[in-house]
Amino acid sequence: MPSNAALIGEYLRPGRRVHLIGIGGVSMRPLGLVLHDMGVAISGSDMSNSPATDSLLAQGIPVAIGHRAENIEGAEAIIRTAAVHNDNPEIAAARALGIPIFERAQAWGHIMKSYREAICIAGTHGKTTTTSMVTHIFMEAQKDPTVMIGGRLPLLDAGHRVGRGGTIIMESCEYYNSFLNFFPTVAVILNVEADHLDFFKDLADVQKSFRAFAQLVPETGCVIASGDDANTLETLAGIDHITFGLNETCTVRAVNCSDDWHAFDVLCNGVPYGHFDLGVVGRHNTLNALAAIAVAWHCGIDSETAARGLASFHGAGRRMEKKGVYNGADVYDDYAHHPGELHALLSAVQTMGYKRILCAFQPHTYTRTHALFDDFVRELRRVDVAVVAEIYAAREQNTIGISSADLVAQIPGAIYCETLPEVTEQLRQLAQPGDLILTVGAGDIFKAGEALLKTK
Repeated sequence: MPSNAALIGEYLRPGRRVHLIGIGGVSMRPLGLVLHDMGVAISGSDMSNSPATDSLLAQGIPVAIGHRAENIEGAEAIIRTAAVHNDNPEIAAARALGIPIFERAQAWGHIMKSYREAICIAGTHGKTTTTSMVTHIFMEAQKDPTVMIGGRLPLLDAGHRVGRGGTIIMESCEYYNSFLNFFPTVAVILNVEADHLDFFKDLADVQKSFRAFAQLVPETGCVIASGDDANTLETLAGIDHITFGLNETCTVRAVNCSDDWHAFDVLCNGVPYGHFDLGVVGRHNTLNALAAIAVAWHCGIDSETAARGLASFHGAGRRMEKKGVYNGADVYDDYAHHPGELHALLSAVQTMGYKRILCAFQPHTYTRTHALFDDFVRELRRVDVAVVAEIYAAREQNTIGISSADLVAQIPGAIYCETLPEVTEQLRQLAQPGDLILTVGAGDIFKAGEALLKTK
């Protein structure tokens, strides 16, 4: 039986039974809840128990722990994440029984079609923060949006929201071309860099994907893109778009920026739009805010409402999130896992007045570490002490033969730790009053900081 996106609507209807593999994931859990609210009978499976699976059970959605063929019994369709491959026993069982299998992004794309306004926020980095900022603005404007964010937003006490308004706000990822399943009326492109090189061949291949994403927008819609990023501008050559940024050619432009970038004025088409005071600092957050402001301006939201929304945003989960204090040192956690994100993070914290910056970094995937090795070394040399955990494998096997020890060998004063308890112990020995301790990476490095804060 064919399993393409055109058929998915037949199954995402009240009374149909759909099984989600990896239902505890950051966008699978909200998908399950949204479909459940639509009247679809949902079941799911995941590799381990978590607060996410507990919350699904509390909502009456059965969740099996561990992947087994019998978990799909009674299902009429399967939805999986890109990380679930054909050798998964539940996928293999579905294929044998002729049960259609759909990708997570196809399901979100189908849901998106029912909204008058679909705001899709894409980019190599900054997606979660910008999606959160747009959410704050639209909530302040009382638009009652449906939201899907790749992280926890304190405003929602979750990473998603099911609204009753005509707007859906969606963090949109390029990995495996997932966002090409969407139906944006407003497509935001924050930046385009070489990443996910286990899937994309090179930067040109990444640009091809983002260009196809922009071309999904109908003539009545709008593409909003960084006017400061050369790769983005090259990607969109010949496609109508408006720009945000700091240079004078941008449609939506920041001027009179404060030294820490939290305050600035905005011009739209050269006309004053408003003054903004952010609850976060750093040049990268000014650019994220400008993207959100461009969305608000395009959608007819006044500057005072946009300013209130942005002022109330103080960060998303794992985005420069303060975790506590240990021995007089502030402990923060951040999701940065690409050299560009590391650069933005370190540039921001260097304006915060700490005596030293101690960065516990966990590289994410072997292919990314190998492909961007020199860039990671360059960024980690900027901190006072780099404590580097072993590479977080995620979906990969180490066929390259690379280790975090290879990075440490190129970074003066850096410390290699094979395990997270070793990272915690190193931070315990290093921490001094006036220090900033950062735990950084897309894996489980945050556990090292949390363990530190429990140390007596």
